[in-house]
Amino acid sequence: MTSVSTIFFSFCFAVALLLSTYVVYHVIIAPRFNPLRKLAGPPLNGPLHNHMSPVLDPFRSPKTHAAYVEKYGRNVRIRGLGPWDERLLPLDPVSVAHVLKNSTIYEKPWQSRRLITSLIGCGMLAAEGHVHKRQRRVATPAFSIQNMRALVPLVFSKGEELKDKWMSMSQAAKEGQSASERQNSGQVEIDVCHWISRATFDVIGLAGFDYHFNAIQNESDELFAAYKEMFEIAVSQGDGVRTVLGIYFPIVNSLFPDKRAKTVYRCQETIRRVAGKLVQQKKTRIMDGEKSGSAYAGKDLLSLLLKSNIATDLPPDQRISDEDILHNINTFMFAGSDTTSLALTWTFLLLAKNPDLQTRLRTELLSIVPTTPISRLSPEEIESLHNTLQNLPYLNNVCRESLRLVPPVHSSLRVATQDDEIPVSYPVHLSDGTISEQKSISVPKGCFVHVPVEAFNLDKGMWGPNAWDFDPDRWDNLSEDVLSLPGLYSNLLTFSAGPRSCIGMRFSMIEMKTFLYILLTTFTFAETDKRIYKANVVLTRPYVSGQFKKGSQCPLIITPLESIATS
Repeated sequence: MTSVSTIFFSFCFAVALLLSTYVVYHVIIAPRFNPLRKLAGPPLNGPLHNHMSPVLDPFRSPKTHAAYVEKYGRNVRIRGLGPWDERLLPLDPVSVAHVLKNSTIYEKPWQSRRLITSLIGCGMLAAEGHVHKRQRRVATPAFSIQNMRALVPLVFSKGEELKDKWMSMSQAAKEGQSASERQNSGQVEIDVCHWISRATFDVIGLAGFDYHFNAIQNESDELFAAYKEMFEIAVSQGDGVRTVLGIYFPIVNSLFPDKRAKTVYRCQETIRRVAGKLVQQKKTRIMDGEKSGSAYAGKDLLSLLLKSNIATDLPPDQRISDEDILHNINTFMFAGSDTTSLALTWTFLLLAKNPDLQTRLRTELLSIVPTTPISRLSPEEIESLHNTLQNLPYLNNVCRESLRLVPPVHSSLRVATQDDEIPVSYPVHLSDGTISEQKSISVPKGCFVHVPVEAFNLDKGMWGPNAWDFDPDRWDNLSEDVLSLPGLYSNLLTFSAGPRSCIGMRFSMIEMKTFLYILLTTFTFAETDKRIYKANVVLTRPYVSGQFKKGSQCPLIITPLESIATS
């Protein structure tokens, strides 16, 4: 008995010694040899201090990034979660382009992938390596220009439906006004963030898998409720400490699920049941069409994905499973609704803050309004109208400027999977106070690289002294520095860059321009007396001051143009 106890305690001691050695090495010894320590960076106020808050908080980050560039150059060392977590913050376009281009060397950290996978599965947002490459190859045909154009009438119909909903709300407000209030006839305060989100859910439901959420009219659909609750409550209102604990120790959520975990599990069960059934129904229709010789004509992304996945020119080992298909539909739901709705919300707020620019854009949009109501136009006529819309210069400038000033994705994180040399185009500031003309920076395997999307979009060194202002006219005369910036869309990192850039960028721009056209030619938008601020909660979201617990909100006063004309 004694010998067994001795062996057990010896084993426990050995395990404890190994763990202690591991911790001491990674926390104390290894950081001392990290080549990033040679770089200049902001000071620390203690061993547990880090720089995450000023870098990630959109209220503080523009000033933080500007100060870092001035003091420490364009490749800065910052502290992550602890002494073991020295990170590179590149504000040099050549350095960032290298990181985003070499996606096999710089992957999303396993922590980020585990969090994403725990919510929406391992779709293109979370997958890496050959899995991501295989999924992207199957999905790319679905996002072709031709397929995106086929969805234009659908987006217009939902824009019209939202317009009619707001008009009925305005009419109800008008009927409830007293005679003395008639000078403000039709004015109504609307949470633009809430309603635009419902509309984009409707759009992606139909465009994604031909499913009617009917969210503009009501929020009763169980699949809509599952997606919305998981994205808004589970993500936006999650507890930070518990979320981190769940990432590193997933068994905690299984054994001791909190409210957030229970919400996610319940929503995922609904999504698997309802959306999983949709996948099987689509597969059956496509296979039946193949057998009968009459191809299934579905234009939604799910149908196109399934067709691409069974294409004869796709090798069997490159096809993806039904589970992967569902995970990517979940990814499209998140990326296609939340990001676009936030981009639109911020655009309407910026236009409300700048009424002269709003009037100028409206004048351009009104110049192409057809004599026939949109509801009576044929699909071909709607597509022609959209082509005209796409080429409006000021609308294009407003969209680019809004996406520059408030990118929905504030920043992203990459981890080096091997030792690497990141090229630089600016002198490198070192921790000893000297400035080096070296051509690259050594990054060790396992090091995090912080990709500062917002910082690049707001860099005064690139965009000029008014970089923090909303100025759509800047796009008519861009500097050479701006034209050299990396980015999938208009030299912006808003849609990222490189092999992992946003596959749905074209569809997002179709939604954005269509909704702006329909709503700005029907209503004016003005600010309320409530202060709106930005918070980085997975995405950059608007909140009313003092009402964070109520979730994302952006109340604006809308007034029908016809009411203004007759007042």
